[in-house]
Amino acid sequence: MEPAARVGAVGAGGGEAAITRDGVLRHPAFRGLREDRDATEIRWQRAEQTPAPPAPQRPRPASVKRGDAYVAGVRISHPDRVLYPEQGLTKVALARYYERYQDWVLPPLINRPLSLLRCPRGLDTECFYQKHPHAAISADVPRVSIEEKKGHADYVYVTKLSDLVALVQAGVMELHPWGSRVDKVERPDSLIFDLDPGPDVPWDEMRRVARWLRDDLEALHLTGFLRTTGGKGLHVVVPLRRGAGWDRAKAFARAVCERMADREPDRLTTKASKALRQERIFLDYLRNGRGATAVASYSVRARPGAPVAVPLRWDELTPAMRPDRYNVDNLGRRLAALSEDPWAGFDDARRPLTLAMTRAVGLKDKEV
Repeated sequence: MEPAARVGAVGAGGGEAAITRDGVLRHPAFRGLREDRDATEIRWQRAEQTPAPPAPQRPRPASVKRGDAYVAGVRISHPDRVLYPEQGLTKVALARYYERYQDWVLPPLINRPLSLLRCPRGLDTECFYQKHPHAAISADVPRVSIEEKKGHADYVYVTKLSDLVALVQAGVMELHPWGSRVDKVERPDSLIFDLDPGPDVPWDEMRRVARWLRDDLEALHLTGFLRTTGGKGLHVVVPLRRGAGWDRAKAFARAVCERMADREPDRLTTKASKALRQERIFLDYLRNGRGATAVASYSVRARPGAPVAVPLRWDELTPAMRPDRYNVDNLGRRLAALSEDPWAGFDDARRPLTLAMTRAVGLKDKEV
């Protein structure tokens, strides 16, 4: 290349990094000739090698460590910690499960006081139930103060996805909401009947009793909605209008269950004792007491295989169905195949728990 041409050329990279050791430009681009300079006078001028100052680094917050992940704007520490060894399901994967299915998980969960099952280091380590939040749970997760026997105590609840992800960050592996909402904690808006089979109870028997309970409730002008628990049993959930208090709700649920157990005492029981549950189904009405809870729809369970509690249509209660059929791996296929919510019409089915209903199951007015 002639000197006159070099005067009007620069390397694409700029600076000396664009010049080879032989003085040849790397990937030059012609921009024009300088008429004010004599090409014979042009010489290369090599600047002294002054190292460029390092790029400024944004300080890392003390609470953030290298390798942390973020889901819904919430920091997930130890994101690769394996919570479910059988599947290799990690902490960040559990958070992303709730992010992916938030449209199913959140609506029935929002604004309900929660009891939590925490396994901070995964399923194969210590797990424990926790009602009241401690330091491990972010202060960003909302709280409600509820009166208890020894004064008031805080419970957490969720209003949005980031609240739920913050619970995962704290090691929460199961979500157990109250049957009431934070604005009226003393007025339940649902009843839960938990069908818990003892050893050797056949699946066909579970199906039969669940349908029998549904029919009994329909005779009382109440609608039961079916849910797998992700464990061994089934839930029948009844939507209520808020009006009756906890005592009436529990007394009514107990009377419904006792009436069924009285008709088939060899197959059904309302006694919690495991010794009395051999070859029987425990009709657990205790979920309807104040402060009692049941696992939330679409909550992952702290059990091998990461099963999920899943709402069903009644026609899905087939011989092939099982309470732990759905898990974090196959739930997506189920939801993608649905044409509508299995619990469509849940809110429209709300009814008040009336004195006529309680009388119909044998309760006297003074008992409620």
